[in-house]
Amino acid sequence: MPDRGNAATEPRIRIERLLDEADRRSALYDETFWSLRRTPKEIPPVWLYDELGSRLFEQITQLPEYYPTACEQEILTAHAAEIAAATGARTLAELGAGTSAKTRTLLDALQANGTLERFVPLDASEEVLRASASAIADAYPIAVHAIVGDFERHLNAIPRGDNRLIAFLGSTIGNLHPDRRASLLAAIAATLEAGDSFLLGVDLVKDRARIEEAYNDSQGVTESFVRNGLDAVNRELRADLDQDLLAFEARWDEQNEWMDIGFLARETQDITFAELDTVVHLDEGEKLRLEVSTKFRREGIEGDLAAAGIGVVAWWADAAQEFALLLATRSA
Repeated sequence: MPDRGNAATEPRIRIERLLDEADRRSALYDETFWSLRRTPKEIPPVWLYDELGSRLFEQITQLPEYYPTACEQEILTAHAAEIAAATGARTLAELGAGTSAKTRTLLDALQANGTLERFVPLDASEEVLRASASAIADAYPIAVHAIVGDFERHLNAIPRGDNRLIAFLGSTIGNLHPDRRASLLAAIAATLEAGDSFLLGVDLVKDRARIEEAYNDSQGVTESFVRNGLDAVNRELRADLDQDLLAFEARWDEQNEWMDIGFLARETQDITFAELDTVVHLDEGEKLRLEVSTKFRREGIEGDLAAAGIGVVAWWADAAQEFALLLATRSA
């Protein structure tokens, strides 16, 4: 992997595009085609995050029922200075960065620690990255190297440098099926160099009612968010998904320990996806999944990390033990 330069010599804001519109469309269409042939049939969750979907998700994070954001912020507020001291990070890279709202707590701590030189947000949305990169550059005297890309494909684009901290917050890792989660963790392990650290946020297994309430909020924002994903599919894939024939369902799957989020067909139907040149049949009562959200136990996620070659060096949970942040390094 080529050295992409020292932070001190980079421009204040750099936008690196590794994912253009044609590449994004081709990869997403292919993934959608094959996902619709799984059991249960699935639509990739990336469809949830168009411009409106991103705004709806921001609303979700502010809902009283949706605990993960507040719990993770509680942990960051309590332990960011400790994380900064332990890592001495000169570069903070964030996978699936989005607006990087919570990340400012880490940036503040690293700046106070006197080590921070560069912030590297990586996200598929160029529009969101440009806005957040500008805001971060205005607020901090550091270089911002934003990467428009896919964290499952473009980890090697993160610039080399001493003492990097790679953060993956929000329990986004829980949206990956176990095989993809294992592949991503192995790729992260391969990316970590001597002196680098990995900060991972994970939502923990807890009372079923507490979990299900977070995805079945009283205002119906989560359902609107998921239904907007179907609108995006209809628009871009020239599909004829009929929202009236699909009942929203978000339920706890005890066996897999994840939230299973999607729809149940109210009646038998055939759905055309013109851009994919395919027709998908749904039986009455059949599930069409849009997302899973895995919840973790400490021994399970530490085992997943160990299998990938990553060792946990610190673990912090919120006061209610509902969410955790873990700090890790590549195993010797």
